[in-house]
Amino acid sequence: MNPERKAPERRSRKARRTRDALAQAAFELVLDRGLKEVTVEEIAERADVDRRTFSRYFTSKEAAVLDSIRGDGDRINDALRARPADEPPLTAYRRAVLDWLDDPGAQAWHRRARIFDLLVLAEQEPTLYAAFHHIRVDAQEDSVAIVADRLGVDPRLDIRPAVTVAAGAGALLAAQAAWVRGGHPDDLPQLVGQAFDALSGELLAQLPAGPTSHSTTEGNTTS
Repeated sequence: MNPERKAPERRSRKARRTRDALAQAAFELVLDRGLKEVTVEEIAERADVDRRTFSRYFTSKEAAVLDSIRGDGDRINDALRARPADEPPLTAYRRAVLDWLDDPGAQAWHRRARIFDLLVLAEQEPTLYAAFHHIRVDAQEDSVAIVADRLGVDPRLDIRPAVTVAAGAGALLAAQAAWVRGGHPDDLPQLVGQAFDALSGELLAQLPAGPTSHSTTEGNTTS
């Protein structure tokens, strides 16, 4: 190998190790002690770097804590790209999510130690939840581009890719919320399946008869 190529590769590997060390330090400290009880300086010290180095990799401690799940959107999108071209877009998105959940090598959330605890904490901490939302938005933007490419359309002019991703990502988000609030870490795949079934099934059917809807004339009688 050309020696001129080795130096950048070594720097890249070193940068990756530093980022991973910071992310792991943030993950462990925050889950052990709580978000408000941990400072950026403590995270940097645990990773054996200085505060300035932390700032080269992360904009906040929330971003560092959540770095371990940032790659999951990429894994789902990789699975989406690999789905057969003739699958309907929402079916492809659903199966991409299920491929991610079923792949032991992908280490989906229910297979990875303490990710359940992290997402429980994200439900409780507004700044952590906001950072998690930004990660989801980034992944969904990539998903829209992938679906648009599958359909052969411009997503700026055709709304279908955005609608597809909004629906699929919404089902995943609903399943994640039910998973966190239900308190059973092994239930995620089942809940994801239920969420997509609801999206493609009974929610498109005729709603059952229910109580009479309210109106501004309720209770009035005609003479």
